[in-house]
Amino acid sequence: PGPSHAPAPAPAFGGLLPGLGLIWCLLQDLYVDDDIGDGFSFSGGKYAEAEGPSKSDEWFAQGRMVKAHALYGNKEKAKDPFFGLTMGSGSQSSGDVFNWFCVEAGSSSNPTVLLIHGFPSQAYSYRNVLPVLSDKYRSIAFDWLGFGFSDKPQPKYGFDYTLDEYTSALESLIDAVAPDKLSIVVQGYFAPIVVKYANEHQDKLNHLILVNPPITDKHAKLPSTLACFSNFLLGEVFSQDPLRASDKALTSSGPYMMKEEDATVYRRPYLVSGASGFALNAITRAMGKDLKVVRSSIACLLFQKEGNPCSLMQTANLSPCYCFVNLNVLNWLF
Repeated sequence: PGPSHAPAPAPAFGGLLPGLGLIWCLLQDLYVDDDIGDGFSFSGGKYAEAEGPSKSDEWFAQGRMVKAHALYGNKEKAKDPFFGLTMGSGSQSSGDVFNWFCVEAGSSSNPTVLLIHGFPSQAYSYRNVLPVLSDKYRSIAFDWLGFGFSDKPQPKYGFDYTLDEYTSALESLIDAVAPDKLSIVVQGYFAPIVVKYANEHQDKLNHLILVNPPITDKHAKLPSTLACFSNFLLGEVFSQDPLRASDKALTSSGPYMMKEEDATVYRRPYLVSGASGFALNAITRAMGKDLKVVRSSIACLLFQKEGNPCSLMQTANLSPCYCFVNLNVLNWLF
């Protein structure tokens, strides 16, 4: 049973969908107490007691929270997109500046390498790379906003998950963790964000490595396992299914096989809060709208062509710094 409180009046939905009033009454009990989740959580956002720390707990213990990128607009409480109910803490912004989960390895005196996960992954995908690089580099992996342990604000309440917003947010994070020059490794559909950042901050880069970037015609649309989250209403249903939002989306993106213990780490954000799913909806919709345009922009910026004034490699003379890697040779990351 939900906590004791005076029931709020159900909104008038009209005679078109009379069942919504009943659903609203059932859901309101799940929203009023942050301790039991945000109304779209599974098991109230709680885990059964387990012996010792989980893989996810161990990973979290290796990192730290970094504050970067201010919220836009007012600071009103986020509400769900259907019933207008105030959502739980997982969907609320943590303050005036977002929290990013970062894991770092290596001496601060070494050259910095920023490892940027793909969509819809987490910094955990670089767990095997961080110690390898730590001998010669200061390597940093982070969770994008909306993923992993980083903040997951409800869209329209401080962050809308557009590609332009992500570019601005990335700039803020880099200023916070790597004020000097750095190298960047980025995977998959977040590559356009990094390429745009690189074009605007060429003086900051030593190297840029793109792993499976969306640069061909077939990348103009998201694969069906990701595009399904952009569907109206049905996308919200799919995104609240941890197996569909995490396991299926990740395992369908490449030939690698995930161990169950690793799958639980990727799955956990979708188990403890509906915020991860709502962020996934917003990102897929933004990418579905802009991906064709940004894919063309990547080709323009990266590939040197005679007389092409917008070529990043031409204007910055960075051609030795670019490396395109096929994910098939990186199975060991996972």
